[in-house]
Amino acid sequence: MSDPTGTRHNDEPLHREVLIVGGGVAGLTAAVYTARAGLDTLVYDGGESILRRNAHLENFPGFPAGVNPRLFADMLHAQATRNGADLVDGRIVELQRAEIDDAPGFLAIAEDGTETYADRVIAASWADTDYLDPVGLEIRAAGSKAFLEDDEDGRTSVDGLYAAGRLAERYHQATVAAGDGARTAITLIHDSETPFYHDWVVPEGYFTDRGREVPPGCEEIDDTERAAREAESSAAMREYFAEAHGERQRTHPSLVDDEQGRVEES
Repeated sequence: MSDPTGTRHNDEPLHREVLIVGGGVAGLTAAVYTARAGLDTLVYDGGESILRRNAHLENFPGFPAGVNPRLFADMLHAQATRNGADLVDGRIVELQRAEIDDAPGFLAIAEDGTETYADRVIAASWADTDYLDPVGLEIRAAGSKAFLEDDEDGRTSVDGLYAAGRLAERYHQATVAAGDGARTAITLIHDSETPFYHDWVVPEGYFTDRGREVPPGCEEIDDTERAAREAESSAAMREYFAEAHGERQRTHPSLVDDEQGRVEES
């Protein structure tokens, strides 16, 4: 991951258009969409995604025989950064409302004291919600768990603050988390008034041969460019799957005794 990008400059926190708290499936999928829409996006990854504790991911579309979940998580990280998002290892411990250039926004404070201004925030940080207390967000307790109250498109009761994935009480499946992260990101993109139609890469002439301009968020590419991208994607996938993933299988952290050593850090 990159070095933290919210470090102080002239005693002022840096300003990002989008801050995503949580580097799991929902948060990283959201980051892909906001970054591809041209929004300056920072992801705080506060710890191990539950995905990495799976033995084998077998129900995510596109992998007929399943995929190593730790490899899949690495691929999600790579996709987010490739598309322009910055990723930081660390936890956000406090989120405050703030005025940024006379407009409402947020000030996020990380565990190491780093501060970052953000116009909009997506909370995708299962199961941490304590950092949200200062903004007065509606949080519903359910036993040992807590969920954010949001509408069907991911908006919470606080303007500019969104929820995605399990924290928003979506079904606890990787495919659902990915879809919810995408939906929440697209909601944010539209709310930001960023010109956006769809995130589509289409063949040359798909729009223009019909007398239409290429809509915002879309891209037309010719056969040469299509072939180059296809070759690059094939090479990348071969590299990812060339060898078994080296990260050790983990198990639930509450299990303090595990003869296979799957609780301790690798």
